[in-house]
Amino acid sequence: MPRPRRIGRIFFNPNTTYFKPTGIPLSNIKNIILTKEELESVRLIDYENHPQIKVAKEMKISQPTLSRLLTSARKKIADALVNGKAIKIQGGVYKMVQPTGRGMGLGAGRGMGGGRGRMGGAAVGPGGRCKCPKCGYEEAQIRGQPCTNKKCPKCGSPMIRG
Repeated sequence: MPRPRRIGRIFFNPNTTYFKPTGIPLSNIKNIILTKEELESVRLIDYENHPQIKVAKEMKISQPTLSRLLTSARKKIADALVNGKAIKIQGGVYKMVQPTGRGMGLGAGRGMGGGRGRMGGAAVGPGGRCKCPKCGYEEAQIRGQPCTNKKCPKCGSPMIRG
């Protein structure tokens, strides 16, 4: 009997969960299911360029498990692109968590900024800007209102201190 699977942690919940090639009617299209864990592994390693060992530690899964997730995700994405299939993002065994620190939770794990002082050692002080990491929208930061509590008015993503 195999060991029960560990629950991986993810930090990103996509707003768009279905991608379809143009020119193919919905009645003729085949779907590929990409789990949220697979998407998170591709996002952190291929898009954010984080090393596998740190990503595995942060997701609380083993490095070989992360490697299997990444291989599976890349194979599914390639199949969809080459064969004109739709990608549907859903399911998986995961726990949604809020990122800690400035590096999407990939710090040393000692509080907010990975042990580099208050607010991750950024020394941002009063004033500053709130920025959307997704679309790049910026607005002035209001004292007493953390940027992380704001949503981007354009795309609805959580804002960060910029």
